[in-house]
Amino acid sequence: MNKKERKVTVIYYHLNSLELHHEVASFVESESGRVIIDEKFKDDKSIIAVCDGEIEILNKVGDRILSVDFVA
Repeated sequence: MNKKERKVTVIYYHLNSLELHHEVASFVESESGRVIIDEKFKDDKSIIAVCDGEIEILNKVGDRILSVDFVA
């Protein structure tokens, strides 16, 4: 039996960081159409969204935060 794979973009946080990440990968698709993400991929991640296909993210939370020096 051939396993059908689906290309998705996964948006996630690493558990030890607040920086938002994304990665394009292919995972096995179940008969019901749901993507089955490997446990190895999910390690140390909090998945926010799984998008169909390759998504170009133009801007994400935190991209425009600049370091601010406070003057006393």
